Amino acid sequence: MSVLSPKEVVDLYRKRAKNYDLTANLYYLIGFRLHHYRVLTIDSLDIKKGDTVLELGCGTGLNFPLLQQKIGKEGKIIGVDITDKMLEKAKERVKKNDWKNVEFFHDDVAQYNIPEGVDAVFSTFALTLSPDYDKVIKNCSESLRKGGRIAILDFKMPNNYMRFLAPLMILVTRPFGVRKELQYRHLWESVERYFQKSSLREMYGGFVYLSVGIKD
Repeated sequence: MSVLSPKEVVDLYRKRAKNYDLTANLYYLIGFRLHHYRVLTIDSLDIKKGDTVLELGCGTGLNFPLLQQKIGKEGKIIGVDITDKMLEKAKERVKKNDWKNVEFFHDDVAQYNIPEGVDAVFSTFALTLSPDYDKVIKNCSESLRKGGRIAILDFKMPNNYMRFLAPLMILVTRPFGVRKELQYRHLWESVERYFQKSSLREMYGGFVYLSVGIKD
C-alpha cells in the first residue's frame, strides 16, 4: 500500500485524536523511549526564555510542556496541524494549563506561511507524512532568523542488521500512518541541502533519527 494522501492523514488522525495520547504510550511496550526522544529534539533547538518556536504537525500538543519550560511566559509557541480534531485536543491542553502564549493554525504545513524571524522550527514524527517535505524545509531555511535552528525527529530505515525488524516496526507504527514507502523520504538530506550547518543522530537501532540544521 502506498503512502497516505493528506486527506487520508486527516481522516486517520481525526479517528485517533480522542485517544491519541494514550495510544502513543504503547510505543513504550517495545522499548521505544518516546519522551526521551522528544526531550532530545527540543534540547537540540537551543531555545531560551522569550523565543518563538514553530511546531509543524503539533498534534495534541504533547511537546508543549517541554517547550514552556524552555521559553517561559515571555516566549511564544506556534502550532500548525492539518487535522482539526488533533488541534482541538491541543487547545484543551492549553486551556487546562492556562497558557497564554500559544497560537494555532489549522493548515497543511506545505501551505502555511512561516513567519519571518522565528527562532526555531521543529517536527516530531509528523513532517515525513507530508509529500512536500522538501519545500517545507526550504521555507524554514528562508524564514528562520540567523542562527535559528530546525530539528526533525522521525523514522527511517536502518542501514544495519536491525533492518530485519522493519516489518515489525511498520506493523506497530501503521496505526499512526507509517507505511513502508516512507523509507524513501530522506528529510535529513533536505536539511543538509538548505542549512549551512547540520547534524544527524540515529537512535533505536537506526529506526529513528534526529536531524538538526543551523542557519548561518
